[in-house]
Amino acid sequence: MADARVLVAGIGNLFLGDDGFGVEVAQLLLRRHSLPPGVKVVDFGIRGYDVAYEMLNDYAATVLVDATPRGDAPGTVYVIEPDLDADVPDPSTMPDHGQGAFQGHAMTPAAVFALVRTLGGTPRRVLIVGCEPESFGDENIGQMGLTETVQRAVATGADTVEQMVRDVLAPEPAVAMREGAPHA
Repeated sequence: MADARVLVAGIGNLFLGDDGFGVEVAQLLLRRHSLPPGVKVVDFGIRGYDVAYEMLNDYAATVLVDATPRGDAPGTVYVIEPDLDADVPDPSTMPDHGQGAFQGHAMTPAAVFALVRTLGGTPRRVLIVGCEPESFGDENIGQMGLTETVQRAVATGADTVEQMVRDVLAPEPAVAMREGAPHA
């Protein structure tokens, strides 16, 4: 069972509008009680360091849930599996704004992966469930809560996480289908 453990990490800032998507999905999953044993759901908020330290616990997979601007319609839910070899920056190349290379309030998933490596860990598998934001509260500093569009996507995000967890925890088929063998 040690290899079947999964971390679901809700990340984001509730005070920046749709950036709170990951937090809302994590809270919904915790209320649903729908995930099997071996799955840990945590609302990390903006605590990127805590996510990195938790990832050191050698989970079979980590599912990060976050607002993910990619240019599609607001409320679009994405599933991304980053290439952890290609998509992780070298910590020495990350910007330093007088706080060191790792800044707790500006920890992107890539920065979290880099911190895990800096701490001596290696994420085994990472999946990202993201949602296209409509607003990060830029117009109204301190805007709490999701826009209606992204709020409607929270249930889809939670359903997507549940399906991904089921897929990750599914046992490998005992006998592989041979080419040309009939389907049962």
